[in-house]
Amino acid sequence: MDFTAVLKKAEIAISMDGKGAWRDNVFVERLWRSIKYEEVYLHAYKTVSEARVGISRYLTFYNSRRPHSSLDRQTPD
Repeated sequence: MDFTAVLKKAEIAISMDGKGAWRDNVFVERLWRSIKYEEVYLHAYKTVSEARVGISRYLTFYNSRRPHSSLDRQTPD
């Protein structure tokens, strides 16, 4: 069973209106871009555990100390 079929069987609404409809999840897509370019691509994780720790650390930074353009370059905290 493919991923979409699993969602439909569980009666989960699929948020995208078509393949590659980035507008549906633009904020999450932007977050993932930041995570990849500001954390993941800069570190050569050797294990999944290292990746989890690094990404967790980055998300703490992102949510508290990283300046955001939507906040006029201010930090969330």
